[in-house]
Amino acid sequence: MFYLITLSTTVPPPQYLHHSISTTVSPPQYLHHSTSTTVPPPQYLHHSISTTVPPPQYLHHSISTTVSPPQYLHHSISTTVPPPQYLHPPPPIMDLYEVFTGSRLDVITEEVLSGDEERGEEHQEEVKEEEVNRDLPTKEAFVVVSERTETRELSSTFQRFSTDTNDSLRFEAYVPSSDEEGTPSPDSSVDGHDDVFEEHKESEDKVNNIRTKLEEKVVEMENFAGHLEEIFLTVEENFGRQEQHLEQHCNDVLQTLSHRYDERAAALGEEKKRKLEALYTQLLGCGRTLDASKDLIETAQELYRTEDKRLFLQAVMPTMKRIEEFAKEKPDLTLVTPLEFGTPLADLSDVKTMMDSINIVPAPSAPVINPQVSNSATRTSLRVCWSLFSDDSVEYYELYYRPVLEDTPAVDSTKGPDVSNVKVKETHCSVGELLPNVQYEFWVTATNTTGISPASEKAVYVTVPSPPVIRQRECSSCPEAALIRWESGNTNPVDSYTVELIETGTDGQSGVTESIVAVPTCESLIQLESGRQYLIYVRAVNIGGPSDRSQAFTVSTTGTIFHLLQDTAHPCLSISEDGFSMFYGDEELPLSAMTFDDNTFARCVAVLGDLIPVRGRHYWEVELDEDTEYRIGVAYEDTQRNSYLGGTNTSWCMRHVLTPSRHKYEFLHSGWSPDIRITVNPVRIGLSLNYERGILSFFNVELEQHLYTFYCSFQRYVHPCFALDNPGALNVLTGVEAPGYVHLV
Repeated sequence: MFYLITLSTTVPPPQYLHHSISTTVSPPQYLHHSTSTTVPPPQYLHHSISTTVPPPQYLHHSISTTVSPPQYLHHSISTTVPPPQYLHPPPPIMDLYEVFTGSRLDVITEEVLSGDEERGEEHQEEVKEEEVNRDLPTKEAFVVVSERTETRELSSTFQRFSTDTNDSLRFEAYVPSSDEEGTPSPDSSVDGHDDVFEEHKESEDKVNNIRTKLEEKVVEMENFAGHLEEIFLTVEENFGRQEQHLEQHCNDVLQTLSHRYDERAAALGEEKKRKLEALYTQLLGCGRTLDASKDLIETAQELYRTEDKRLFLQAVMPTMKRIEEFAKEKPDLTLVTPLEFGTPLADLSDVKTMMDSINIVPAPSAPVINPQVSNSATRTSLRVCWSLFSDDSVEYYELYYRPVLEDTPAVDSTKGPDVSNVKVKETHCSVGELLPNVQYEFWVTATNTTGISPASEKAVYVTVPSPPVIRQRECSSCPEAALIRWESGNTNPVDSYTVELIETGTDGQSGVTESIVAVPTCESLIQLESGRQYLIYVRAVNIGGPSDRSQAFTVSTTGTIFHLLQDTAHPCLSISEDGFSMFYGDEELPLSAMTFDDNTFARCVAVLGDLIPVRGRHYWEVELDEDTEYRIGVAYEDTQRNSYLGGTNTSWCMRHVLTPSRHKYEFLHSGWSPDIRITVNPVRIGLSLNYERGILSFFNVELEQHLYTFYCSFQRYVHPCFALDNPGALNVLTGVEAPGYVHLV
């Protein structure tokens, strides 16, 4: 069966339809022996295109801007497509041959119409076409005009193309009329059937190709329409931006002109005021002159009318003298000020510059400098970043910076001897040759062919700090922990510190580095494992990043290590540089030469040791001579400085007193001591402090002899204390591993 092809779109027919459809279809070869009549075009061709093509539907929906469509749309869409010539067939008419499902070819006999009938049919077709067009409720792009409406009803209806549907072409079966179904074919053959089917297959392939091309064209047009929409929106945005730029420049020019007008008007007002004041002053002078002359005239007239000659003679000479003096005065009759106003030349060079700056490329806006990010600096360099609006065109940036010093007054000027600058083309820059841990103030400008942007907001960046300096004299340790103290090494404060510790083996190999971060102060108490050796480093950290490592500090956890506190020593004591020895000289210092404060011992020539504040076991030893009188032990940090060690309840000590008969040893606490006699004088004494058990023991190291033990529950941390009651020396041995006999007590 035949398929009726209907174009279901409002797109104007492609050009190839005008060439491929307008030819006359010649009948198959087998029809030449049965008839010589030209086969008219198929019936469905009369219904394909018959009316005006409106613009495509997506053009009404996809573009919502106020921009009018291009001119070519007015010509390509609004043109009426005339019906092809083949819609007016020649007078001899032959009905279309049709292939039925029964594989039987039926050819309708030729009907030769007379001239009157032919003209009548044409007139009848035109009337029908007009009636159909008039009866349509809307003016659609295509209208189906059926030639055989009275004989049969086509099952196909025309469907208008729209972007909202996927159906661009539709095929429907051609349904023959009842008259055509019963008409036999005069010449039926198998060869004729094959030819018809082959031609039908070729036509169907062509139609499929045409449909595919049409679908591709439709998709291409839809994409192009979307692209046009984006272009229209971009044009609108660019227009708005350029309009705003032009308006801003014009407002600046008008504002400048208004400012110039105000200045000129004010200058004219001042000049007018000066002229009027000068004229008024001159007018007052003229008035005074006129009053004086009038007064003289009246005086002369009165004198002239005087009848008393004596009075006349008395008054005439002074009057004459006044008249002569007045006559000598020459009044200034010239104007003190000209009547014309000065018209200085107006300097409109800046206005001209502003007018010249109104061009396509506007000057860039002020950049936005970004705040400093972490780890973006070194000791001597900084990485600075900023951003700019994407629409601005920039040739290069100029980055300005200067150090922020406490003694430098804050000024708004961007120029000065301490201001440095660098030109870059990117939105970032690495600035070098800076000072460590110093704050720098940065701002940036953008430049293009039009001009220079305003300066950005100022941002403060800081370089990485210098490495801290570990104060070894103030560090202490024990088998369980270490207390590390250091100096910042920087003038400006830092955010925090990081302590790194590395365990070193007996072969000198280093292990894994452990870090303690965010240490707020310049000291850190670190928990360690006993019997190990560690390398400890400290870094200072600010927003720019961490500093380099400090010098390594070695900590051994075999014993307790501490140093003597210089700030607690009596003025007569001298402490060695390593902090482990004390000396009491033979020379007696006068009281005026001694400097005391609240932390130094005043009565007892003593000093405290800086023991680590860890509640555990601590052991240290003391070396001294047999003839040295001393006090050694422990005391609270707030023990009274004007009392003797062992004389209060805040200290526990062993005292050695040299008498003429013997060496006397006392173990004092609150001024009381048990009666203990030591036969062998110890010269190396070991002290063992155990917080957990609450004991303080003394040992003769050479003899491994236990001397005495204090039993006390220490409520607070204690410090080792050492005192010399006569001139001599005392050495403190720290870092010594506690002997085994110490643990037996």
